Amino acid sequence: MNAAALGALAPIVERKREEASRLRCAAAALWARAEKAPPSRGFVEALQRGTVIAEMKRRSPSGGALRTDLDCAEVARDYAGAGVAALSVLTDGPDFGGSLDDLVAARAAVSVPVLRKDFVVDPVQIAEARVAGADCVLLIVAILGASGLEECLLAARRCGIDALVEVHDTEEARVAVDSGAACVGINNRDLRSLTSDLATFARVRPLLPDSVRRVAESGVRNAADVARLVGEGADAVLAGEALMRAAQPAGLCRSFVDAARGAAPR
Repeated sequence: MNAAALGALAPIVERKREEASRLRCAAAALWARAEKAPPSRGFVEALQRGTVIAEMKRRSPSGGALRTDLDCAEVARDYAGAGVAALSVLTDGPDFGGSLDDLVAARAAVSVPVLRKDFVVDPVQIAEARVAGADCVLLIVAILGASGLEECLLAARRCGIDALVEVHDTEEARVAVDSGAACVGINNRDLRSLTSDLATFARVRPLLPDSVRRVAESGVRNAADVARLVGEGADAVLAGEALMRAAQPAGLCRSFVDAARGAAPR
């Protein structure tokens, strides 16, 4: 994938390639540990119609500083208490202020499955995620392309971890479906401008068959947005920035969960 197509992600992806190159020196040991790890919690299985994936991150390129004093274990417990289906933890350091330690802390604090939200460019990062305890990894079609996605989905199956395959448009959605992805996230944020448009989900969703778990990502500001996306066919809604900015994340998260359940078809 060329840098122009990746937009704001281009420098992050270049840095991730350097990180993965260093990580490959320990690939054999990581895979050995990943393949012997205890069973993961079923991330995709947890996503029933009208559920919320609550995210935690300290900052982001689009949102700036969000919650610099983030205690991942504490917030994870708050989210779980609000009734979320799963958690998403940003583990990128330079741009998001996260680390794998955040994922470890969050997962140890709750019983719901946890997604490692990062920028995967190499299967070895999936082994690394599994060793850290992740139950799911994010795979971005715009970064991986068709061949890279298939390679990473095989790696995920190899170590018993789920994958959330992220797309931004109909072309990427077709790639995800052709790869056999079981769970597809439609990101409402444009990679080039970093602006969000909730209408993206409704435009892309028809490309995804009913057999695929459909997740709406980005741009969620309030409970009405959650209800809208579930009403448009989202099996789950991933929300982060609004929660991280809230004075009481647990209260806002609970309103998101209630809205998702209320909008889900009976």
